Amino acid sequence: MPHAANFLSPDLGDSRLAQRPSYRMVIDGRSVEAMSGRHIHRLSPGHAGAQVGSWPEAGAEDLDLAIGAARRAFDHGPWPRMSSAERSRIMFRVADGILARVDELALVESLEVGKPIAQARGEIAYCADLWAYAAGQARGMHGDSHNDIGDNRLGLVLREPVGVVGIITPWNFPFIIASERVPWAIGAGCTVVLKPSELTSGTSIMMAEIARDAGVPDGVFNVVTGYGDAAGQPLAEDPRTDMVAFTGSLRVGTRLAELAARQVKRVGLELGGKGPQIVFSDADLEAAADGVAYGVFHNAGQCCISGSRLIVHEDVRDALLERVLDISRKLPFGDPLNERTRFGPMISPAHLEKVETYVRAGEADGAELLTGGASESDKGHYFQPTVFSGVRPEMSIAREEIFGPVLSTLTFRNADEAVALANDSEFGLSATVWSSNLESAMQTIRRVRAGRCWVNSVIDGTPELPVGGYKKSGLGRELGRYGFDEYSQIKGIHVTLGKPQRWFEG
Repeated sequence: MPHAANFLSPDLGDSRLAQRPSYRMVIDGRSVEAMSGRHIHRLSPGHAGAQVGSWPEAGAEDLDLAIGAARRAFDHGPWPRMSSAERSRIMFRVADGILARVDELALVESLEVGKPIAQARGEIAYCADLWAYAAGQARGMHGDSHNDIGDNRLGLVLREPVGVVGIITPWNFPFIIASERVPWAIGAGCTVVLKPSELTSGTSIMMAEIARDAGVPDGVFNVVTGYGDAAGQPLAEDPRTDMVAFTGSLRVGTRLAELAARQVKRVGLELGGKGPQIVFSDADLEAAADGVAYGVFHNAGQCCISGSRLIVHEDVRDALLERVLDISRKLPFGDPLNERTRFGPMISPAHLEKVETYVRAGEADGAELLTGGASESDKGHYFQPTVFSGVRPEMSIAREEIFGPVLSTLTFRNADEAVALANDSEFGLSATVWSSNLESAMQTIRRVRAGRCWVNSVIDGTPELPVGGYKKSGLGRELGRYGFDEYSQIKGIHVTLGKPQRWFEG
């Protein structure tokens, strides 16, 4: 196999694999088991079946308790009635608690998800920044007033929390995606029931424990663990929840939206992506090649904002691909606990098989496989860095979200063609433009229908900027000041000053 020399084999004797924590859910401020007594046992995707944790398998009774706790905490508890200054102080303590446990959280995230330990460490530290930003912004939320609607009239616009929010997060970035939502929801004064993926629940439980220790009141931040039908779907169906926020597949997101629509319940969705990376002929090819490789191989391609479609000007296609292939063939991948690793395994055997099926379909459709294309499944759920050329827009590898380390290359001759290729997708979550001409780059990115965009970088992030999708990539926005709008109700109040005009004089 062409990548065997760069594969970092898992060390099954690593002492860090000896930890097998057994977690409990957090409901109404208490750590509890599922009423059924059943547990889900997580095997490391990168270490040939080593068990790395277990958590309760929640059912309808557990969801009933969690939703009830969140409802009571919102309707009768202190959190929504606190001043923003009080909530902010507690949330800053959560950020400090995360920073104090970066190494511990990163190890759990690495073992459960399979992501490189160095990457996991950086992600956890970034999450502390997300909490701190939301804590600071929570004090800046405000409504509005209208003093010019008449001498005897005054208009007030109040911002109020939406209520009880069910948040369902996926397995690829469990700590980050929860940290992009929970702080904004509780910062707005809401209460939360978080349901993480049944594959990667450990750090979400730890987050709730940190929040509890920081002083978040009982019932404000609850975590239930289990499978989607039993532990996730009730968050959309139960009339006691006011909103459901889901990150995951288009199929499941559509189903949850249908369930929530029956009660006219607010829905936030971040769904699939097929991110284009447009590279113009005047781009810095060294920087672009590194960015293209990072964009598609980051987190083993298991990333909704992955830059999995390379749309490159025909004049520099060969020169750029030469650099991308050089990186792909040298990229150290494998053992997530190795500090040198750049990407680890697929999340599960089923997902590994799905990625391989797409690669075989690409070959059958006539795309040229330039490198990779095979698994290292005898050592874990690993798939080699893979690059295709000669891809046509109608191919499945150009249209469908593979969610793996697979790059599909298309070419263009002018900016109009590049934009048309970028927009030729049912998704619109992310996009990148590489060019040394800022005007050209900006004019291009303004025409691409995607919600999270970069110029001369990729998969960069900051708490200040909103994230979200166009088209079938989702509804709503997270982060920045816009993130609080997602979890707020806006109330207009018309105040009459003095004696109002009579409607009927009897």
